[in-house]
Amino acid sequence: MARKKKTVELDKDNGIAPGLVAKTKKRLVVAGGRSHPQLVAAVAEAIGTELAPTEHRTFASGEIYARFEVSIRGCDLFLVQTFGTPVNEWLMETLIMIDAAKRASAKRITVVAPYFPYSRQDKKGRGREPISARLVADLLRTAGADRIMSVDLHAAQIQGFFDGPVDHLFAKPVLLDYFQKTLTAEDRETLTVVSPDMGRVRVADTWSDSLGAPLAIIHKRRDPKVANQVTVHEIVGTVDGRTCLLVDDMIDTGGTIVKAAQALKANGARKVIVAATHPIFSDPASERLQDSAIDEVVVTDTIPLSESRRFPGLTILPIAPLLARAIHEVFEDGSVTSMFGGDA
Repeated sequence: MARKKKTVELDKDNGIAPGLVAKTKKRLVVAGGRSHPQLVAAVAEAIGTELAPTEHRTFASGEIYARFEVSIRGCDLFLVQTFGTPVNEWLMETLIMIDAAKRASAKRITVVAPYFPYSRQDKKGRGREPISARLVADLLRTAGADRIMSVDLHAAQIQGFFDGPVDHLFAKPVLLDYFQKTLTAEDRETLTVVSPDMGRVRVADTWSDSLGAPLAIIHKRRDPKVANQVTVHEIVGTVDGRTCLLVDDMIDTGGTIVKAAQALKANGARKVIVAATHPIFSDPASERLQDSAIDEVVVTDTIPLSESRRFPGLTILPIAPLLARAIHEVFEDGSVTSMFGGDA
């Protein structure tokens, strides 16, 4: 006797049998490496979620091990890792954590790198040089990262190095809010925004517009064969009797900023305030930044600073609220650009 064939009616919209479509809820998970645990915890707290527990080890041979201690299958993972010293160890740890997340079936992996490593090696200045920022982007992609989020990239073109979405955040709102609250009436009346070199003119110009202050530019020349040595030549703009706000994306050894501040004071500036996003502070930056030409240094905590590298006159602003808001926008398919006054 012939067996009766069972027919299944398909949903007209998607061609799937009714009852076979299961609705799944999106799940946000925040995890982090060991480079900046305080920042990772602050980001999770600002979002209002618990930090995913992870196991980290560094073996006697120097090899790194990482494991997620809870299931992250199908989740939207935001892996927070910044790249201060030792940068190469943190980079390797990030790659290993991405690989672990990929093998644990995370649905999407976003690397939240407040400071992007090797960002100053974004182009070839001389023959036979590497473009290391591109190499880092390729490594992250190959390991399994789907998206990158970073703050104040040294060069905007780095966004094009990664084969996937890149959310370029700006610390300016965080820094600007601080100055709007702390600048005195005299500072506001005499304020001039200063770019420490030609490469930061565009950023300094946006600061000038936001603060309603004139712009000055310091022309410098750097010897490509000698690292961390800068010669300041001339200042374009009026700084005599002015409160000068020097804005930059990072401070490494402090040579550029200190010489710029000295040049401003030599040209009659009444006060010099330094604002930067990334406090790399390689030796001897902390000592240099206490130069009498600098009245205050304001940075964010994209990179951890030990007590030994802190000094009087240094103000550190939290970047976690900015990162948390950006993570929320990405997770909810919102607009990151709208956070900075752009189109929604």
